[in-house]
Amino acid sequence: MNKLSNISQIGFLFLMLFGLNLLSNTIYKRFDLTEDHRFTLTAPTLKILDDIEEKITIKIYLKGDFPSDFKRLQSETKQLLEEFKAENSKIRFKFLDPLDNDPESLIKLGLQPSQLSTQQNGRISEIVIFPWAVVQNGERIETVSLLKDSNAQTQEEQLQNAIQNLEYAFADAIHKVSSQKKKKIAILKGNGMLDDIYLVDFLRKLGEYYHIAPFTLDSVQRNPQKTTEQLANFDLVIIAKPSERFTEKEKYTLDQFTMKGGKSIWLLDEVHAEIDSLMATGKSLAYPRDLNLTDLLFNYGVRINPVLVKDLYSATIPIATGNIGNKTQFNQFLWSFYPVVQSNNNHVINKHIEPVFFRFANSIDLLKNDIIKTVLLQSSTLSKTIGTPNIIDLKSIAQERNPNDFKNGNQPLAVLLEGEFKSAYSDRIKPFNLKSAQNKSANNKMIIIADGDLIANQISKGIPTNLGVDKYTGQFYGNKEFLLNCVNYLLDDSGLIQIRSKTTKTRMLDREKSFKNRAFYQLLNTALPLLLLALFGIIFNLVRRRKYQ
Repeated sequence: MNKLSNISQIGFLFLMLFGLNLLSNTIYKRFDLTEDHRFTLTAPTLKILDDIEEKITIKIYLKGDFPSDFKRLQSETKQLLEEFKAENSKIRFKFLDPLDNDPESLIKLGLQPSQLSTQQNGRISEIVIFPWAVVQNGERIETVSLLKDSNAQTQEEQLQNAIQNLEYAFADAIHKVSSQKKKKIAILKGNGMLDDIYLVDFLRKLGEYYHIAPFTLDSVQRNPQKTTEQLANFDLVIIAKPSERFTEKEKYTLDQFTMKGGKSIWLLDEVHAEIDSLMATGKSLAYPRDLNLTDLLFNYGVRINPVLVKDLYSATIPIATGNIGNKTQFNQFLWSFYPVVQSNNNHVINKHIEPVFFRFANSIDLLKNDIIKTVLLQSSTLSKTIGTPNIIDLKSIAQERNPNDFKNGNQPLAVLLEGEFKSAYSDRIKPFNLKSAQNKSANNKMIIIADGDLIANQISKGIPTNLGVDKYTGQFYGNKEFLLNCVNYLLDDSGLIQIRSKTTKTRMLDREKSFKNRAFYQLLNTALPLLLLALFGIIFNLVRRRKYQ
């Protein structure tokens, strides 16, 4: 009987284990006990995954002999994609060794290799890896850089930024290959706006998410009704550094666009100050620029002052300092008129972005009305303003910068406006009669930036460079990411900005400490488990002997 009972118990145990195994294959659940909930997907990511209807294949080129730091990136990537697959079984992923593929074919796809310095047992060596992934849905392909562009000083900081960016990078790529563009953006032309060559890089990035088209207000003089109706077909308008006055008809058209729910980003210079004329002569006159927009913005609750902001925390400009042979030698000098603004992380738009680079920025006054105003970017506490007209002289670079002279404090440079806007023409004579004109908008939002050059990429040998990358120093700034966040927030179509602002903490290994004490840790990791096993065996034998003595 005892023998049969034991057999039945063993059989029941096997059946129970078999049933649990079947159940685990159909039900997947992980409990995220981390402090920063790094393994909990955000709501926008879940929505993107739930909307997938076709099979998506992800190839990750992170297989091979990597340093321990990048094995951490490999592990984090695998865990994230397992969460994606658990949410939607149409996602398939596999890790590939780039050395097993043709490196030249990967480079043709835009997968640029990275060179890493590794330290093991006190020796430094260099290896080349391809930290990329390819997301494919049918014929639609998106590449994903697993190393986020940043100004990280160390490899550990770079890895931390990469891990924090993983969810956004993959969710963004999946969103691009699995959804259709819906929102439309108008790039305003005329009125002396920036030439297309200065907008190439940002518009190329913006075109990955939205339909983009140029729009001019010239026809408003001949047919204002039709122009207003055509502009209303767009969801957002970008006004990039106009240099000529707006007519009242043009202003009324933009005002009614806002009243009817259209979003807008204004990048304005109220002062004429250009680096080209300064470099040519060494001196330049900075003077106010009349765009005829003061009353319009004043009605919305802001005023851009015709002053220039100087900041001790600034970028550099190249100055010719001599010649060697036939080549002119340039050196970089700090230039107070180029503020470098660090985000305060006070809003999802400017959270986790690199410092933003301004050129000849103006300050913004916040006026009292019912509109909610959020300062997105502002100069440092060691900044000041100078009035215009004023002579800007390159010789000022040689003067010692005294912090006591920079006491005006933080100057608002970019402001988000949200609320129910009142028309600037509600109590005035209208420039033209408009069917269905509105004197007040529903809840709406716009962004005012007091620097038209914030959106402008530089030009190198006639070719547009990446927005936010200084062609002289290679320094990386957050201009593109900031502007993309602005557009995402105003249109709010996929919630990608919420994913991008997610914060995770990576506990990095102290390499120096581990190397100095490696003998201790090696002994600890080998001897301690054996001691614990021996202690368990002694206690088990004592208990067994006492039970059956």
